[in-house]
Amino acid sequence: MRRKLSTLLLTIIFLLSFSMTALADNADLPKIYGKTAIVVDVNTGEIIYTKGIDESPMYPASTTKLLTALLLAENKQPTDVIKYTQNAAKQPAYSLYNLVGKSKITTKDTMTADDVMKALLLFSANDSAYMIADNVAGSPEKFEEMMNNKIKELGLKHTHFVTPNGLDSGIKDHYTSAYDLSVIAKAAYKNPWVKKVMNTKEDRVEISNGTIGYVTNRNKLLDVKIDTAYADKIGIDLNQMPASDAVCVGGKTGYTSKAGRCLVAIFNKDGRTLAGVVMKSVYDAKDSYVFNDMAKIINWSYAAKRTPLYKANTELKKITVKYKPLKFIGPEKEVTIPLVSKKDAMYYENEVNKSEVKTEFKISDINVGDLSKDKSVGTLVVKERDAVKTYELYPTISSKDIMKQNILLYVGVGVGVIVAILIILLLIKLISRGGRRRRRRY
Repeated sequence: MRRKLSTLLLTIIFLLSFSMTALADNADLPKIYGKTAIVVDVNTGEIIYTKGIDESPMYPASTTKLLTALLLAENKQPTDVIKYTQNAAKQPAYSLYNLVGKSKITTKDTMTADDVMKALLLFSANDSAYMIADNVAGSPEKFEEMMNNKIKELGLKHTHFVTPNGLDSGIKDHYTSAYDLSVIAKAAYKNPWVKKVMNTKEDRVEISNGTIGYVTNRNKLLDVKIDTAYADKIGIDLNQMPASDAVCVGGKTGYTSKAGRCLVAIFNKDGRTLAGVVMKSVYDAKDSYVFNDMAKIINWSYAAKRTPLYKANTELKKITVKYKPLKFIGPEKEVTIPLVSKKDAMYYENEVNKSEVKTEFKISDINVGDLSKDKSVGTLVVKERDAVKTYELYPTISSKDIMKQNILLYVGVGVGVIVAILIILLLIKLISRGGRRRRRRY
């Protein structure tokens, strides 16, 4: 009976310790209201934070305008003239006519492309997106084709866009995923014109009839530093992680009843740029949830550490090389050469990377005679979804080590050469003596 009780007690302790360990492992993960989210490194392409990043369909709402802005930037110059069109005038509220008044902008009016970009990304004017569609492609239908061609060019598998402003009422096939939207965000941010405008806090736009409108960026995080004071101010839990002090340098908001509250935001700290996406978060009266979600996952991502996929000086691969110890003559032999990296091969350990990471070995032609522990003989290529890293591979044995393995052969050959030389010398001597004797006879 005592044995059974002891066994039961040990089992309970084990299960409790396992549960506590599992909780401890996940304690640092920020809890957010957004249904899906992602944080990626803009420069390296590494995926750092994940939450259902490939779940689709997710509806992007006005974050669609990042792609619209990119297409404008790729097809027009900031000083180009953009006409206000009939399709633009038909768009619902949160349009330029709400900013300046319906009577002050008509289909007779124009704006510079730069002012249209500001209206699109700062004020999120729905009609400005249709101005772009009509002026860049000729019609919304042709612009839809342009958007989806760009989506294909970016390699996105879970995205299809219909409207240039992201309005999705009665539309089923305007959708994306958190991951796909992060790719669009990176592409938009890397365009200098789009980057400049999305980093603008407030500005003015002018219509050709002289009407002036003032636009303010709806991204509440713009220019905000995610420090301890900010965390205390809005009451977010940093999960005992240090404040990152990263500053928001751009992004785009979005909302429809179907999409929920969406946010794309770009952050920078000490030259390191991260892009975050939160989709289908809560839209409350204070409009705080999605921004708090973003602050949490960005702060967590700047503190996240890479873990070793392969540790330094661990044998990664063995290669077999054929060679002749005596180079051009003699028997052929084989040697097995272990390869290592002198650096840890690092990656962010999350559900996506763990399931998708791939490795590839690229080995150069190896000359056993030149083999050195300090000379690379190839590379290890670590491939994640959008990130590729290479690590130099080094042999753990050198040409000197291989010579030592063949020492008996070399000794034998050396002895044989000496014996052969002695025999030759002896023959020469014998022949020489025979010659002298014959000369004496004569």
